[in-house]
Amino acid sequence: MTTPFDDSISQPEWKQGAAIELEITDLADSGDGVGRWDDRVVFVPDTVPGDFVAVRLLQVKPTFARGKILSILEDSPNRVRPGCIVADKCGGCQWQHVDYSAQLLAKQRQVEQALTRLGGFDEPPVLPIFAVANPLGYRNKSTYPIAPGPDETIRAGYYQKGSHKIVNLNQCPVQDERLDPLLRQVKQDLTVSGWEPYDETTHTGTLRHLALRVGRRTGEMLLTLVVRDWDLPGLANQARDWLDRFPELVGVCINQQPQRNNAIFGPETRCVEGRSTVVELLDGLAFEIGAETFFQVNTEQTEVMLKAIADQLALTGTETLVDAYCGVGTLTLPLAKRAGRAIGVEVQAEAVEQCRRNADRNGLENVEFRVGKVVNLLPELGVQPDVVLLDPPRKGCEPGVIDTLRAIAPARIVYMSCKPATLARDLKLLCADGLYQIDRVQPADFFPQTPHVECVAFLSLVRS
Repeated sequence: MTTPFDDSISQPEWKQGAAIELEITDLADSGDGVGRWDDRVVFVPDTVPGDFVAVRLLQVKPTFARGKILSILEDSPNRVRPGCIVADKCGGCQWQHVDYSAQLLAKQRQVEQALTRLGGFDEPPVLPIFAVANPLGYRNKSTYPIAPGPDETIRAGYYQKGSHKIVNLNQCPVQDERLDPLLRQVKQDLTVSGWEPYDETTHTGTLRHLALRVGRRTGEMLLTLVVRDWDLPGLANQARDWLDRFPELVGVCINQQPQRNNAIFGPETRCVEGRSTVVELLDGLAFEIGAETFFQVNTEQTEVMLKAIADQLALTGTETLVDAYCGVGTLTLPLAKRAGRAIGVEVQAEAVEQCRRNADRNGLENVEFRVGKVVNLLPELGVQPDVVLLDPPRKGCEPGVIDTLRAIAPARIVYMSCKPATLARDLKLLCADGLYQIDRVQPADFFPQTPHVECVAFLSLVRS
């Protein structure tokens, strides 16, 4: 409970600057709490369903507004103490203050509402979401921007909410705790190195990001410095010192990102000392993963989802499977063990090379990979797949991919997505005219403490 309202709240108007009272009833996919006032929607950051709050309206439209908390008049029973001391400032996690059961409920609703409202599916068959055993300490990768701190120190952390000001971190409760000592030591060593942190306003200095990666099952760690230019005198000696201090650290790399933009990694990575990859174990297979490799940040939940996909497909060893957007083969290789033939398609040549090395490492001879855009290669594969896997970027599939899939008409489609809105849009197109039906949709929480949700949809061909 907090201070009472002033007179301006007694007769509020729907205008910028007005102060209103409302109850928060839901969480949006942006992470904001959602309430209604006079039949209008109000989005309020840092709130929890069940909170009764006083809010200042900041951005007002005819049917909705965005606001900020003036005071919490009554706490929700779903409001909890954050597990991070800088949760009120850091933009890395939006839901540290939300009870985990309420996070899961919001993500379940997010998937169901997207399929209903955007996809037009009545009562979509959405299964209960897969929860994690521990909603902290799950991330196998962290990438921290670097900036100058007070007294010529080096700061590294995540950006403050709504800004590019860095919240300095010595540990992060959502990353694998084995990375915390490495983060602290590297920051200390960078402070005395004489290497200048990057200034995005002047495009000067060189240290831009610190990227850390750990194999959850192997414990191997990789450290990568992202720089504006290659000139870091004494880096080799410093790298050897880090390798000596941390036996689990298998490699130190440097990546050049010379452009004046917000991209984290540049086009070239060099190994300074040790190896350029860590090994991670997934579904009994060993994967080599580099600094820039896309690999799900939650190894355990990826394996849970893989099992759900394998159980639903129940492959007999005779099927031809095509994995579009295959990345480094996270889905391709485990399912290739169960299929007759597997083909992966990926636009990034470096990822395909990693796929091939990982296939060789695991003795998989029934899998092949093609480099190119899915929209171009899918019609040219020369096979009639029994199953097509889709795991596109957040923007979803290109229209040409949907058209080609409808023309090829594989018996089954498995669509894995990290954005329910684009999943719903694409499923609506695939199922148009009754060509496909949705058998089930399985959400999974890959990103606790954030509004992001992963899900996989299983489609079967209704008519050929």
